[in-house]
Amino acid sequence: MKHLRILMALFVIAIFAGFVFAGGEKGEEALQKLMDGNKRFVSGNLSQKDLSDAKRKELAKGQKPFAIVVTCSDSRVSPELLFDQGLGEIFVIRVAGNVIDPIAIGSIEYAAEHLHAPLLIVLGHEKCGAVAATLEAKGKPEGNIGAIVKKITPAAKKAKEKGGTEDEILQTAIKENVKNTCREIVKKSKIIYHLVHNGELKIVAGEYSLTTGNVELIELPHPPIRKSGREAHGKT
Repeated sequence: MKHLRILMALFVIAIFAGFVFAGGEKGEEALQKLMDGNKRFVSGNLSQKDLSDAKRKELAKGQKPFAIVVTCSDSRVSPELLFDQGLGEIFVIRVAGNVIDPIAIGSIEYAAEHLHAPLLIVLGHEKCGAVAATLEAKGKPEGNIGAIVKKITPAAKKAKEKGGTEDEILQTAIKENVKNTCREIVKKSKIIYHLVHNGELKIVAGEYSLTTGNVELIELPHPPIRKSGREAHGKT
């Protein structure tokens, strides 16, 4: 009986390990699919999109996006275009400065947990106006824009401390802001935290170049999580 319990336990562990590995593979495959699409966008060799009536009717029954994209509302940064994807393929959350709040996090959780998207990319972009405005801000900003500035301020402060030319400081702030968004998503979502640790969700960061069209990945800690168990469970 004891040997049977041990065998059953090993069987469960083996299944779980395989599940985690599969989840990781799906995240990598999804990332490759996005980056391949970006290459097509840059080259101008775009794929043929299925925009037919049949496709719309199929998607009306349900969606299964392979990636979640959190990016800026900037009119020049359209994820479906720059990743060369069609209807129903990516789940997009857009807000100025690619910052997040509880509503955005809830949207990410929905796509990751209920739609089972295996990849989340937080995408900043060259010459981000929201980041530039935060760097230039003096005093307390008025209105609701202040909420955006507040989110970006830590990245702006770090960039100024690092120093450099005006363009270099902006570039640093853009990257730091993307990293901060990645950290905040995991920090404030128990659901995302566990999906990442179970290998069901891969998180990456990137920056889109307005001039070249390229998306370049930004290195993140692996995984981009907080260290303490208290923080890991969304407590402060």
